[in-house]
Amino acid sequence: MAMTKVEAEVTGKVWKVVAAPGDALAAEDAIVIIESMKMEIPVMAPRAGKLLRVLVKEGDQVGEGQIVAEME
Repeated sequence: MAMTKVEAEVTGKVWKVVAAPGDALAAEDAIVIIESMKMEIPVMAPRAGKLLRVLVKEGDQVGEGQIVAEME
C-alpha cells in the first residue's frame, strides 16, 4: 500500500497528539488536534490505514499544509 502524507489544514499549535505510530486508523479518525484562534481543530486520517509516523509533538507550531503524519 502506498504511503499517504497527512497535512495540517490550518496554522496553529499542536494541542494534543491523539494517535501513535502503529495504530490502525479508520477514515476520519483524529491523529493530532491543532489549536488555532482558540478553536481545537482535528487533523484526521484521510483514509483507513496504519499510522507510520507522527512528525510533530505537543506544543509545536505548524503551518497550513505542513505534513504532520505519515500513513500506509
